Amino acid sequence: MRKVILFMHASLDGFVAGPKGEMDWIIYDEELQNYAKEVHNNVDTVLYGRVTYQMMAGFWSNLPENLLDSNYHVEHAHWLENATKIAFSKSLDRVEWKNSRLVKENIAEEISTLKQQSGKDMIIIGSASFAHSLMKLGLIDEYRINVNPIVLGGGIPLFKDVADRIHLKLEKANTFNSGVVGLAYKTVIKE
Repeated sequence: MRKVILFMHASLDGFVAGPKGEMDWIIYDEELQNYAKEVHNNVDTVLYGRVTYQMMAGFWSNLPENLLDSNYHVEHAHWLENATKIAFSKSLDRVEWKNSRLVKENIAEEISTLKQQSGKDMIIIGSASFAHSLMKLGLIDEYRINVNPIVLGGGIPLFKDVADRIHLKLEKANTFNSGVVGLAYKTVIKE
C-alpha cells in the first residue's frame, strides 16, 4: 500500500512559516538537498493545497534563469515536471501544470483510493492547511520533519486543531552539519 508522507521544515517551536508567512529562516543547503533527493526517489505523486500548488507551478515550471546552473534545481524541476501532481481545491476551476489533476471534494475517499493504487509513495510538500486537513482525517502515514535551529515565536503551526492524539514511532533521525535535525516518524494505529 502506498503511503502519504508529510515533508516539512519546522522551527524548534513548531512553526512551518513565520507570522507573515515568511520562510527565509529555512536552512536548505547541499546536505539537505541530498536528503530531499533520497526522499523523492521513493515518491511519484505530490499532493498540494491550492496556494502551494499555484506557487509551485509558477516557480518550478519556469525555473528562474539564476537557478539554471544549479544541478539540484534543474533535477528537482525535472522530477516535479514528471511527477503526478494533485491539487486539492474547492476554488480552482482547472490545473494546467504537466501531469496535474484537480480534486474538488471527497478528500478522504480520494486519498484512500490513491493509497490502494500501484506506484510509489505520495508526498505533501508545504501546503500546511491541506496537511492540517489530512491530519484531522488520519490520512498521513509518515511525518518527515526537518527541525531548524530557530525559534520563531509565532506563525503557521505544524500541527493545528488536532482533536485526537496522533501516535508516532521514530523511524530515523538525521543530524545535519547545519544544525537541522531530520526526523522521520511513522504513524502508529492504536486499536
